[in-house]
Formats: sequence, C-alpha cells, structure tokens
Amino acid sequence: MEKKANTSSEIILKKSGSNKAVYSITPFTLLDYPDKTACIIWFAGCNMRCLYCYNPDIVLGKGKIDFETVLTFLKSRKGLLDGVVLSGGECSIHKNILDFIKQIKLLGFNVKIDTNGSSPRVLKKMIHEKLIDYAALDFKSLPAAFKTITQSNLFAEFEESLTLLMNSSIPFEVRTTLHSALINRSELAAMRNYLEAQNYEGNYYIQHFVNNVPTIGNLEYSEKSLRFENFSTSKINVIFREQL
Repeated sequence: MEKKANTSSEIILKKSGSNKAVYSITPFTLLDYPDKTACIIWFAGCNMRCLYCYNPDIVLGKGKIDFETVLTFLKSRKGLLDGVVLSGGECSIHKNILDFIKQIKLLGFNVKIDTNGSSPRVLKKMIHEKLIDYAALDFKSLPAAFKTITQSNLFAEFEESLTLLMNSSIPFEVRTTLHSALINRSELAAMRNYLEAQNYEGNYYIQHFVNNVPTIGNLEYSEKSLRFENFSTSKINVIFREQL
C-alpha cells in the first residue's frame, strides 16, 4: 500500500502459533480511517511490487504476529477505538482473513480495508457478509503502465473490485500515488476520465510520492507541480492529499 508504516509508534509482538500474517500494529491513528479513531494492522506480503512502495519491509517480509495476539490487543482497546484498519502489504490475500474480520466485528469495531483490488472474489464475500464498513481502493494506473508500476498483471481484478464497490452500499474512496516519472499530467487526466467512464462519482485522492524514503524501486526524484492544477470535473472531485 502507499502509506508508510509508523515505525516510531508501532507494536511488534511475537507469539508462537498459527496465522502469523501480521507484520506489526500501529496502536492509534486519527488519519487513516475517516472520522474515526483507529489502529492499523499491517499485513505482511503482497501480490504486487509497486516501484514507489514505502513499505518494502512489510511487502517482502514475513508475518511476526498471529491473529490470536491481534485479537487480544483489540480486546484491550474496546471502548477506546472506533475502528480497525487492515493494511499492508495486501490484507485480502491472506488465508482466514474473512474469519479474522468476523472476530474483529464481534468485538464491536468498524473495519476499513486498504486494498489494491487484486482479490475481487474475497472482496465480494466481504461485501456480501457485511464485514467491512469502509474501503480505500488503490488505482495504480491504466493498463498500459500497470505492469511496469506494479510488476503484476492484475488490472482486470482491480477493475472488477471497483465495480463491486460501486455497486455496493459500502463507503469507499479511490486513491492514486503519483510519481512524476511514472504518471504524467496527461496520464493522470486519463485515469480521471477512466473513472468517469466507469460512472464513478465522488472524491478521487492523489497522494504524491514522498522523496528520500526507501522504496522497492530505485526511483528518481519526483516533482509535485501537478498539485497546483485543477483536475476536477462536475462528477469527480480530484483532491491532492499530502502523503505522511
């Protein structure tokens, strides 16, 4: 995913057991779940290798925390937090993720997922079983650049996930990480036009690549001049959101 794990405040726990899919826990955030106090569960592993990814240690690493330990932590936060953000990495690729979310919901938390949209079958079950309350869907690029940026062939899966969310009652946002060497002005406009052609309406968040941080790809400096331009239309509100 695009945002960086807050290593200064995260909890890293180790416990013997099964389902060690979680890399770390950020115990508190006001930024990652709209209008809610939340924690972030960082899942290890991803089926993409985005060149601008800020979390190579999570994407390329292995889980250190089992689900039982996470649930114990969440029980201690009942009444203190509103929600739980499942991020990574990519949470939807993990075995038993649906049962894990069911346990979180039983504790009374709202659940938000950050996803690259690569697992539409899992997402469909999440929606059908009412396991998620909010989703942030990463729009990496249009098909022409998708393989270069993500090192994967999963655009069709992203497209299916977008359709699933649009046809659901789940509140969600679409967001793109922008590196000037990977997506230029005309390509960003084309991505906005693609969303409009899919009948998407609402906010489209653009978060600039943060320079001088470790990433999966060896990327050059990214300039941020596009944030001063207006890409919004009558249906899509393009918002440049500074990456933290």
